Amino acid sequence: MTASLRRSFDSPQDVTYECKRHQIEELKEKLREELKKGSANKSSELLNLIDSIQLLGLVYHFEREIEEALKVIYETYGLVDDNEDLTTYSLRFRLLRQEGFPVPSDLFKKFKDEEGNFEESLVDDSPGLLALYQASYLMVDREDILEKALVFTTTHLQSIATDPKNPLAKQVIHALKGLIHKGLTRVEARYYISIYQEEGSCNKSLLKLAKLDFNMLQSLHRKELIEINRFRLYNKATIYTGQTS
Repeated sequence: MTASLRRSFDSPQDVTYECKRHQIEELKEKLREELKKGSANKSSELLNLIDSIQLLGLVYHFEREIEEALKVIYETYGLVDDNEDLTTYSLRFRLLRQEGFPVPSDLFKKFKDEEGNFEESLVDDSPGLLALYQASYLMVDREDILEKALVFTTTHLQSIATDPKNPLAKQVIHALKGLIHKGLTRVEARYYISIYQEEGSCNKSLLKLAKLDFNMLQSLHRKELIEINRFRLYNKATIYTGQTS
């Protein structure tokens, strides 16, 4: 984790609790508007925004907006643009299926050659491979295309993971451990903040909200622990006093 990120988590609070809450509400409202506009345009930016909100552990702020956006995306699932890349296809599929929408996987056939294998040109598409790998974990029984996708992407992602010059190497290593599916929300959020802030295309409002939200929850957890410890100490003192009286 970078030094700047560590300072953002651990530095003394320089604004009041109420001021932070006000900032959070303003950022939430701004992002709600972005989700609504994205739903109207059904853009790939909307998919990326929803994905980032989930990975940053902020879904509970936007549950209704995300549900409505995904419904719109699902209604036009079969009308996707043939020019869309593997990353967009895979992300749309994953976001919908993990929320319970019965989306078919046969649209991935467009990325296969005449012999039924995934096109070799995809090997050079690191983001696409990573997105397809993550999507393949949502396969159900007898989904041959996703089983093959998992084998295909795992093989090539393992090569990317050992290449320190590849900008996606860190994320690939994390994904190959299955942590995106198994990790605790708060732990994953802290990890993804460090990744997200290094992306040139990151949403500044979303990043700011993620940091504020993380710090606020951390502060609340610390207060809760302090209260629990005080309660325990009080009980011990009461028991001890009762035994010696």
